[in-house]
Amino acid sequence: MEELKEKINAAWDDRDLLKTDETQEAIRAVIEHLDKGRLRTAQPDGSGGWEVNDWVKKAVVLYFPIQKMETIEVGPFEFHDKMLLKRDYADLGVRVVPHAIARYGAFLEKGVIMMPSYVNIGAYVGSGSMVDTWATVGSCAQIGRNVHLSGGVGIGGVLEPLQATPTIIEDDCFIGSRSIIVEGVRVEREAVLGANVVLTKSTHIIDVTKDEPVIHKGRVPARSVVIPGTYTKKFPAGEYQVACALIIGERKESTDKKVSLNNVLREFEVAV
Repeated sequence: MEELKEKINAAWDDRDLLKTDETQEAIRAVIEHLDKGRLRTAQPDGSGGWEVNDWVKKAVVLYFPIQKMETIEVGPFEFHDKMLLKRDYADLGVRVVPHAIARYGAFLEKGVIMMPSYVNIGAYVGSGSMVDTWATVGSCAQIGRNVHLSGGVGIGGVLEPLQATPTIIEDDCFIGSRSIIVEGVRVEREAVLGANVVLTKSTHIIDVTKDEPVIHKGRVPARSVVIPGTYTKKFPAGEYQVACALIIGERKESTDKKVSLNNVLREFEVAV
């Protein structure tokens, strides 16, 4: 890996190296490692945080200019792109419902279910997770195990700036229909987001469960139950309502996550 890292960093600084077979082989080797889950664009650092592998993201960016456009035929369907489609789902133990698409270079762990949806290059989806109908997982996004991305959910991708943390959904989370999570926001384990929650790096995520509000940005604390909301903000033209997210409760610890989730949805009347 260190040798690959050196070659990728050298090509990033000198794009003329992209013309050499050695550099192209190194880039393709990194994408193959991503595809098989041997490398990740980001991974837990062992202390509760996440570590971004900048050089791996560089390889993904450099993969585009060395690939040629080609026609890809899938039965009666035809595509014209630089990226191959992921294959051999039966061997991977992944269920893929037509018309789901994952690009080569994305990793789907055994037990993933893809309804008609899309997973982009560099993304990682953990075992037992469902990418539901018309949900999208952007480039380099990290989806944990036993996560449910409901219909129409948009998980943003990130390639540049290189040091930017990908959007992260940790284990056992539930993301409600039409929610959008972008710009490297991190949803910590076992959190529940209701329908239509929109989270960016600047979104106010307001805990309203105590006497005084507590504002988070870029992070949903573990086991939080979240719904969309608004707050009043003053502008030169007057006061207007600005979208935010409200933490209205906490999901209790349980060894049976599905039972726990059903209880949460009923208790807090969360739309999904």
